[in-house]
Amino acid sequence: MAVNWELRGCCDHDQRIFIAAVGVSTVVILLLWRTFLLTPFKLITVFLHETSHALACKLTCGDVEGMQVHANEGGVTQTRGGIYWIILPAGYLGSSFWGMVFILASTNLLTTRIAAGCFILALFIVLFVAENWFLRWLCLGFIVFIAVVWVIQEFTSFHVLKYVILFIGVMNSLFSVYDIYDDLISRRVNTSDAEKFAEICPCPCNGFAWGVIWGFISFIFLCASIYLGLVILS
Repeated sequence: MAVNWELRGCCDHDQRIFIAAVGVSTVVILLLWRTFLLTPFKLITVFLHETSHALACKLTCGDVEGMQVHANEGGVTQTRGGIYWIILPAGYLGSSFWGMVFILASTNLLTTRIAAGCFILALFIVLFVAENWFLRWLCLGFIVFIAVVWVIQEFTSFHVLKYVILFIGVMNSLFSVYDIYDDLISRRVNTSDAEKFAEICPCPCNGFAWGVIWGFISFIFLCASIYLGLVILS
């Protein structure tokens, strides 16, 4: 009598490629963290941070008066109205959320195309909201970059767009967690979103505590994206 052993805990081919791609992206990001090569991707993370503030403002019936991203990896979004206690945490948590969305989108060619198309559309819209030319050039640069990569994928057998979207997702997730630690926990910038949030929130938490909470939530987003990606590919 033959015995058919089934290794339920083993990953299949697609799952192994996904794990390897996330791992390689993480190693590359950590190795090149202090180099200029990652600067454009860090700046696009700042862009998504500010875009999340803007979206939260619009969704709570406020007005976005302008948006800026600077070469020193800083950014600011001018808003009027809206629900302030939703707008403030939306930057850090929103960028973590978008990182998860990009990672999950990379698990399928169709969702990769949808994510790339929405990303290009968001960059195009911000061209008309941006208040400084640096942000405009950043948007134009990434519109061209994503478009070129997309064309390469469509006319070759290498799914390069899929891995670019995955890399942006991993970069966004890691940078968001690091940014929360650097701005809200280790240095405790007095003008940070967490310090402002602590001033208006009735909860007795200070800016440091909110930084820890937001950092934990961002880390959960990162872990959830990897787990859900494996589930989707199973």
